Amino acid sequence: MAKGYFGRRKNVWTVAKNAVEKGLSYSYRDRRNKKRTFRSLWIQRINAGAREHGLSYSAFMGLVKSNGIELNRKVLADLAMNHPEAFKAIVDKVKK
Repeated sequence: MAKGYFGRRKNVWTVAKNAVEKGLSYSYRDRRNKKRTFRSLWIQRINAGAREHGLSYSAFMGLVKSNGIELNRKVLADLAMNHPEAFKAIVDKVKK
């Protein structure tokens, strides 16, 4: 499991064992942190897209929920980033 490690971490048993255990604990922790990081990124992108149309993130998300639009943050962030005309259509729909 220490394949690819550098120096003593790859071939000295005790050092390699400790490095592998540490790496496994980091991978476990960071699989959870990745979800947190992506949610934060999606919120930033939605906020930027909503502010271009005169809404804050919280106001926009409140309007989305109250209008029954069931798009999650991942999809909304993708629309705001890559398809601004589609995102503008959603903003116009929730503003009415």
